[in-house]
Amino acid sequence: MSQTSSQQDRVASDSVGVVTPQYAEFDRPFTMENGAILPSFRLMYETYGELNPDRSNAVLICHALSGHHHAAGYHDLDDRRSLGWWDNCIGPGKPIDTNDFYVVALNNIGGCHGSTGPTSNNPKINEPYGADFPQVTVGDWVNSQARFADYLGIDSFAAVIGGSLGGMQAMQWAIDYPERVRNALLIACAPNLSAQNIAFNEIARQAILKDRNFNEGRYLAAASKPMDGLGTARMLGHVTYLSADGMDLKFGGDTNSNETADYYDVVGEVTSYLQYNGQKFAGMFDANTYLLMTHALDKFDPARSFDNDLVAALKNATARFLVISFSTDWRFAPERSREIVDALISAGCDVSYADVESLSGHDSFLLEIPRYHRILTSYMKQIAEGLGA
Repeated sequence: MSQTSSQQDRVASDSVGVVTPQYAEFDRPFTMENGAILPSFRLMYETYGELNPDRSNAVLICHALSGHHHAAGYHDLDDRRSLGWWDNCIGPGKPIDTNDFYVVALNNIGGCHGSTGPTSNNPKINEPYGADFPQVTVGDWVNSQARFADYLGIDSFAAVIGGSLGGMQAMQWAIDYPERVRNALLIACAPNLSAQNIAFNEIARQAILKDRNFNEGRYLAAASKPMDGLGTARMLGHVTYLSADGMDLKFGGDTNSNETADYYDVVGEVTSYLQYNGQKFAGMFDANTYLLMTHALDKFDPARSFDNDLVAALKNATARFLVISFSTDWRFAPERSREIVDALISAGCDVSYADVESLSGHDSFLLEIPRYHRILTSYMKQIAEGLGA
């Protein structure tokens, strides 16, 4: 994306700068794993870096639950809040170096940031899909991403990378399209969800479903979004993404000292922090999308199609794997990553593993943690060096 000289002067040397989202339209029907058929669909995406002549340097970024296509750079230099969600990792000289790679990030089907999803028009009734949008799976996302790769003319990715739900997509890629992914980076993820994880997701969904404005998922027509329920769902989720020690370090002992304050007044910075983030999220995300995404997360289990044998599921994978976990991540704990590593070893796959010390819990995968970034940088440099081989 070209920039004016004045804009370039304001862009850091390690930034991809100002980027403009693009979209790809697919007119052929798309059959989902549950048998539902989308007559057509759209994917919003952004790219960073340049595709090399033999198209061997493409990297796919898979987003997590609330993510989207805007992973790096800015949409508006005058609004620093428009910074991409993984900007600390993607750019010139950063771990996913756009001097070496053509990086592609997209918003999945079922999303609410421009790709076809519940807020999109249902051509059958000429109204938004709303609650009628079919349930998506990780497999559906990977299949639509494969069609998107065809659209870009990319036969195989140098790497498919994701954290959390994005890491699960990277794993599914290696299983479903072994010939199309040469490296799979699985960060802060798990081979399936624990009962506790599913329980957290269900509590969050119930907060949305019981909001007085949910209107059976047809709140767009009623012009009254379930803000309270969606905000509460986000607050619950956000707490599970942090660690106890990290929260104590950031918020411990900070309470409202006003003894005359009403019982229901905000007490302490942690409360106002959660309320602010819940309200902010509710204003920018779609409740039906949240329901779809969490159900897809709950249902992820690639071993299920192989008699519940994860080793068998990974047997045909030919990619090299990098698995990274974080010491205080209790939502997707390090032992869950080690389950993946053990299965990969048993399946005869090439795998490297690192557990990174961090106080930031599950959210660590989004942060600029020195050892984490050194590991990513080293691994990606190895991939880059092999591109010309």
